[in-house]
Amino acid sequence: MDTPPEPGLIEAMQKLIGGAGTAMVAAVVGRLMWHAGEVRARRRPAFGLFMIWELPMAIGMALIGDGAGEYLELTDPQTVALIAVLSYLGPRGICAALERWWVNRRAP
Repeated sequence: MDTPPEPGLIEAMQKLIGGAGTAMVAAVVGRLMWHAGEVRARRRPAFGLFMIWELPMAIGMALIGDGAGEYLELTDPQTVALIAVLSYLGPRGICAALERWWVNRRAP
């Protein structure tokens, strides 16, 4: 007898707080991972009111990631992962990645 696999963390979070809540958690965690790298590099203090400005970035990246995931027809866990990655990179990181891809692409 095959038993269905246990639901993963993302599925459990979606059942607990819903899809939008899971997307927001992923976005905030992505921004916190970026912030932790900045703190380790001593470019930012660990805590402060400036962290409030990370919330609009997280919300924006969650909206963009959700739209991109729907356009690419990704599953829910894949979309949540995309949201976390986009939130970690932020607009500057995404722009730099796209520029690098554009310059290094091969002409047909």
